[in-house]
Amino acid sequence: MTEQATQNHAWLLASRPHGEPTKENFRHVAQPVPEIKEGEVLLKTIYLSLDPYMRGRMDEGKSYAAPAELEQPMVGGTVCQVAESKNSDFKTGDWVLAQSGWQEYAVSDGKEIAKLGNDLPHPSWALGILGMPGFTAYMGLMDIGQPKAGETLVVAAATGPVGATVGQLGKQKGCRVVGVAGGEEKCRYAVDTLGFDACLDHHSADFEEQLKNACPDGIDIYFENVGGKVFDAVFPLLNTAARVPVCGLVSAYSQRELPQGPDRTSLIMAGILKRRIRMQGFIIFQDYGDRYPEFLEAMRPLVENKKIHYREHMIEGLENAPQAFIDMLNGKNFGKTVVNVGA
Repeated sequence: MTEQATQNHAWLLASRPHGEPTKENFRHVAQPVPEIKEGEVLLKTIYLSLDPYMRGRMDEGKSYAAPAELEQPMVGGTVCQVAESKNSDFKTGDWVLAQSGWQEYAVSDGKEIAKLGNDLPHPSWALGILGMPGFTAYMGLMDIGQPKAGETLVVAAATGPVGATVGQLGKQKGCRVVGVAGGEEKCRYAVDTLGFDACLDHHSADFEEQLKNACPDGIDIYFENVGGKVFDAVFPLLNTAARVPVCGLVSAYSQRELPQGPDRTSLIMAGILKRRIRMQGFIIFQDYGDRYPEFLEAMRPLVENKKIHYREHMIEGLENAPQAFIDMLNGKNFGKTVVNVGA
């Protein structure tokens, strides 16, 4: 082990946020790099993924996954290299996919990590287009959305790692694809680079009117990962037998009480009933984990042949992870947020 690898820098979850997370919810520590025992490997984090779901893990309430533990490294997916091995299945230098969190080094018994191969041109893509976000886009659209040629697909957070992939897959299926994003630059990218038919800035004062004009035949599929005012604008335009895959609600992750205004539950439920709308939430690895090889088989050639464009928002240095996470929750990222920890 090199001399500089005697300290393991990490960000611990120091406290649970009340509303929007702040830097004070995290605490930086430097501890000795852990020793490994027989059967274990020492992982060196190269790339750390920052994803909206982490906001939910910071809370104590019951959810689909256990809360992140206080005074432990913040949870997160990572691409690592094996720095030291006492496990016959792994050798030093192997690239692996792990869940080792916001720290430079971690110990694994080898059961919860997956080999990535050692000839990857873009190892960090295992956290994005070929990982959880890409898998979420593919299964949510193909299995729940079931796109057909000529249909209108609306995609929220259109330039994020999930939305960008959904839109491009929708175009390949012959859909009219309308994206929703925050800001003119992102919208231009969605149309000019990703090939969307239109992209609307949700900050616009007349956003609802723009959406109506962009979807003259209504909306057949709405890929939901934002909620809030985007959903409010989309719902009246959903056609009979529309499908709504729900993979996230980033606008509401930090809410602690219902927004002001009348209770519209009965109106929404009546719309779902009368228009026979299929609205289905899903948790990607819990619902579709056994279909990951199917996804890779379909997506890899598209990525390798540049039929699918992918953009990363790369942050340099683990020290910048908390601010990058907060920025991502506020839509300040442009593409998949990844922290370069040790490349």
